[in-house]
Amino acid sequence: MSPQQTVQELFRNADCVCFDVDSTVIQDEGIDELAKFCGKGEEVKRLTAEAMGGSMTFQEALKKRLDIIRPSVSQVREFVDKFPIHLTPGISQLVKELHERGVVVYLVSGGFRSLIEPVAERLNIPPSNIYANRLKFYFNGDYAGFDENEPTSRSGGKGLVVRRLKEQLGYQRLVIIGDGATDAEASPPADGFIGFGGNVVRDEVKKRASWYVTDFQELINSLTIQVAK
Repeated sequence: MSPQQTVQELFRNADCVCFDVDSTVIQDEGIDELAKFCGKGEEVKRLTAEAMGGSMTFQEALKKRLDIIRPSVSQVREFVDKFPIHLTPGISQLVKELHERGVVVYLVSGGFRSLIEPVAERLNIPPSNIYANRLKFYFNGDYAGFDENEPTSRSGGKGLVVRRLKEQLGYQRLVIIGDGATDAEASPPADGFIGFGGNVVRDEVKKRASWYVTDFQELINSLTIQVAK
């Protein structure tokens, strides 16, 4: 089998699938949209592009972006209330198919838990299956930083989450799907990586993926069409 066929076979028989969120499960980059909402859009967008290209560590990029935005608790709440969720076409059906096959689905993101919980709810993914960053606030609601103990707040964090899932819950065929460098570097320990370019194509990620798709329909088809022996 070719490397692509190996990943396809692994995906068809996966017992666990971990999805990135920003530009994968949803069409937007949550931190960019929050920045726009707080009037800091252009500065933060530039930093996001640099970070996704791998020119600085994830933690550096996260800290720099949050230091620019400094969102208050009320701004975050208002953003969650007002900003519509733009799910990527096909993701709802794909997650439903995986659930029906008994596959456990996680959202593993360098974004923020408070922004991701409504997305998980739409996809019937329990909050306990979200691994993401947590914002911290002072008692008066002002921005106080982020929880640096969350593995997803730093480079290599997604791999750490995957390793823990495998060790603690015994997953044998775990696949990670995403659009960024942090997703690609999580395999291994993930048994397979599928690059996703449906919202944004990153050449570095495309090069590192044995299987690269631009439409979730391709993944749905691979689950529903049995390969001829």
